[in-house]
Amino acid sequence: MKYLMLVYGNEEVWNTLAPADLAALISEVDAFNDALGESGELITAEGLVPRARSVRMAQGGPVVTDGPYLEAKEYVGSYFMVDVDVDQRALDIAQSYPGLRYGGSVEVWPLMRGGWVRR
Repeated sequence: MKYLMLVYGNEEVWNTLAPADLAALISEVDAFNDALGESGELITAEGLVPRARSVRMAQGGPVVTDGPYLEAKEYVGSYFMVDVDVDQRALDIAQSYPGLRYGGSVEVWPLMRGGWVRR
């Protein structure tokens, strides 16, 4: 089954990391991704550029705004997708994400079967 993992972080925390600590964390995340890739479980992993926009219906048509800007300290900074045999494996992967020790979180979303794939 496939799972989307949304990685949340706190910009204030990331900005307080010493350059060497940030470099070490990035190296650990790279190793985490490499291990999942070697196991065949990693489908994709991408960081997100902090320039999100929302498209909503308002006043009879779609409206594009900057955002989402919820009053929250954490934001989605990256995501990765895995394909594993059992739900517990997806949770184990999320629990082993290196950024968790800096107060982040990982949301684990099971994906519906039969999704569209570009060929």
